Amino acid sequence: MAIEAIGLAPSTLIFMILALTLVAFIWGRFRYDVVALAALLSSVLLGLVPADEAFAGFGHPAVITVAAVLVISRGFERSGVVDIIAAQVMKAGERLLLQLLALVGTVVVLSGVMNNVGALALLLPVAMRLAREHNTSPSLLLMPLAFGSLLGGLTTLIGTPPNIIISTYRGNITGENFSMFSFSPVGVAVALAGLAFIVLLGWRLTPKRNSAAGAADMFDTANYLVELKVSQESRANGLTLQQLRDELDETIPVLAVVRDDNRRAGYSFHGVLKQGDILLLEAGPEELQLLEDKAGLSAVAELEEDDREEDERAAKNADKASEPAKDEAIDTEGLQLVEAVVRSGSMMINRSVRQLRLNHQFGLHLVAVARDGGRLKQRLRDIRFQTGDVLLLQGSEKEINDSLSSLGCLPLASRELHLGQPRKLALSLGIFALAIVSMLFDLLPAAVAMSTAALVSLLIGVLPLREGYNAIDGPVIVLLAAMLPVGEALETSGGADIIANSLLYFGAEWPVVVSLCGLFLLCMLLSNIVNNAAAALLMAPIAVSLANGFDVALEPFLMAVAVSASSAFLTPIGHQSNTLVLGPGGYRFSDYWKLGLPLSLVVMVTAIPVILLVWPLSG
Repeated sequence: MAIEAIGLAPSTLIFMILALTLVAFIWGRFRYDVVALAALLSSVLLGLVPADEAFAGFGHPAVITVAAVLVISRGFERSGVVDIIAAQVMKAGERLLLQLLALVGTVVVLSGVMNNVGALALLLPVAMRLAREHNTSPSLLLMPLAFGSLLGGLTTLIGTPPNIIISTYRGNITGENFSMFSFSPVGVAVALAGLAFIVLLGWRLTPKRNSAAGAADMFDTANYLVELKVSQESRANGLTLQQLRDELDETIPVLAVVRDDNRRAGYSFHGVLKQGDILLLEAGPEELQLLEDKAGLSAVAELEEDDREEDERAAKNADKASEPAKDEAIDTEGLQLVEAVVRSGSMMINRSVRQLRLNHQFGLHLVAVARDGGRLKQRLRDIRFQTGDVLLLQGSEKEINDSLSSLGCLPLASRELHLGQPRKLALSLGIFALAIVSMLFDLLPAAVAMSTAALVSLLIGVLPLREGYNAIDGPVIVLLAAMLPVGEALETSGGADIIANSLLYFGAEWPVVVSLCGLFLLCMLLSNIVNNAAAALLMAPIAVSLANGFDVALEPFLMAVAVSASSAFLTPIGHQSNTLVLGPGGYRFSDYWKLGLPLSLVVMVTAIPVILLVWPLSG
């Protein structure tokens, strides 16, 4: 459909598309990559983006660089580089101040040399383990850890996608990209100020929830671990567990089957149930009523009260169920319970257990789900998973980690630290160092240097090829590739100039720095409701138009966009790091701004003077 046929100005059309896109981002009904792709195709159909350039974004240097950095980050994890650091963090001790300094300081440093979401994902299990071992509330550690990953991403070119986007954008205009450490003077100053604020004062603004047990308390497992007995009249008598599930049309999370005092893991029990069998399972009142009414299963403590042997057995089982839940209490050969959080981009999002075929495809049984700091009470089969959900899962000890990785879930405190192989560790560091050197001396562009490093890591076995592909966050790549042409359309349609002229009009009577602060605030606000990469892509052309309007250097305006686009501290949806700690920390939506708002002010007050010092307006 041509623009002329509609009769609307190109700038009006692009504003309409962007408005609808922002509404869809905020609504959250559809994944952001789907929304971005819809915005791109709408722009093509309306003639705002040439059809032959619609998918040029997939070959854009910024997109390639982001994908390569994700692969290199996974290589660090496999080689054991991060685990060596994490092992040292575990020595922080019982003092909360030292725990915060160790965790947040470490994630700040790691986020500068690898993707900040990846750095957080690696240290999140360490934080949960630290909280449990030293009786610290996880909610006091996880939000500072997430915010620290955002601060660390500001320090280098590869720390966060907005930096890569802004660097490429500058290169397209001036012919010279920002280098690897061009962001460091501003980024390091902001990161240090933010770190000091969080460790000394900011943590006091976070809620204290879930005590030391963390996610285990969300599930309140001891109150829901029950033992049900198969009687002669039970409908379950003579059925396999799968047949029983089919009969009831319900996913029954059976942890173990006890027969003649021999306990078998539920997932590995393939025989038929017999009279006298005891099912150890996770169930709430509604599920128990369903099992009693439809399957004839009754709690052991309620059976055969006139039989002394059965009474003693029931009392013994009742005592076990009343004890605090521990993994050992239900541990059987090959059986493992694990807590995991659903990551952004996981294949589980907006899908149910049935749709995922969690048991058949991945060998996992869903035991419980916690969301927004509390355990969900609805039927497990009716739950559609969301980013940040904490899951209690049962599966094979040998396969559970691979299954979680395939699903896009991050195991929490159960994750064991390992040191990797010294040879791979040295190779991983050497490859990364060569890539950095080649970028510093302008031997290779960032996209080529990082892609080469990623390829070499795969070829020499630092990272298996399959994991390399899994490391690439598909939704983020599609978002970047789709929004790049839309951002360019904002500029070519004149929309960026319109917004910039409005800012120029209101700021005409004020110093340029006031408009720079206004741009910073606007971009920071936008990044809290949409993906930070999308915020950078949309604000970059506005920043350039604003700099041209004031007839000043564009670098301070671009740098302001880079910092503010990655400063999404006010909401859990603004950045993947914030979403990742939502469930494990037991946070609510309103908890984020209490620490995030003063931290945002610290970032802005620090960033603006340093930007003007390093990148003067006069150029």
